[in-house]
Amino acid sequence: MYYKPKGLSELDLVLMKAIDEQYLKTPYYGRRRMRHALKKRGYQVSEKKVRRLMQLMGLRAIAPGPFTSTKALEHKVFPYLLRDLKITRSNQVWSSDITYIPIMGNFMYLCAIIDWYSHKVVAWSLSTTLDAEFCVSCLERAIARYGAPEIFNSDQGSQFTSEEFIKILEKNKIRISMDGRGRFLDNIFIERLWRSLKYELIYIQEVVSVSELRKGLMTWFESYNKERFHQALGYQPPDDIYELNKAA
Repeated sequence: MYYKPKGLSELDLVLMKAIDEQYLKTPYYGRRRMRHALKKRGYQVSEKKVRRLMQLMGLRAIAPGPFTSTKALEHKVFPYLLRDLKITRSNQVWSSDITYIPIMGNFMYLCAIIDWYSHKVVAWSLSTTLDAEFCVSCLERAIARYGAPEIFNSDQGSQFTSEEFIKILEKNKIRISMDGRGRFLDNIFIERLWRSLKYELIYIQEVVSVSELRKGLMTWFESYNKERFHQALGYQPPDDIYELNKAA
């Protein structure tokens, strides 16, 4: 006989959604303050459970402390290259991150890669687990479609420091940049992307299946790239800025 792991309870899924909503408002909350925020909303939950759920969701407080991005100790970590760097063209810098996506009675993880100059999402990928494979697939598709950027920035998570992921970057002669621990602002563009996505799609409709989620994301990202007017881009959509300012 084999042990069959117990799945998440309905309460755990409700708590994870509440944690994610709170995190969008206060990304500097660690497990202690997150627990108090949940208690204020009527959820009686222990600090231990909050920590476990935040780890499962891949969330970390932006301030340096005991709860930061999960990384593998044997993986190499690279320095942050973007401080004081002037971003002047598309494909100069790409960055990536992973976020938690709730669906009816379950949840998934979303990885996206964004071009810093144009704010264009060059690739995205869904997964049921926080392994490196879906991030590797996302990176491969982005390079195949748009070519290689000069610099790729990410956090120090184990997915981005994995041998498979680093090998693709090095093979394409891409310089590797990684955020400092707890430095949320190092990857601010993609954090803003998550906020827009969740307020405009994820939390205004109840997604009941993976296929429905995938279809909704496809429509949202296409609209984001082709139609969204960004004040920082002179009220032009990312696709227009990207095509006009590609790095040689």
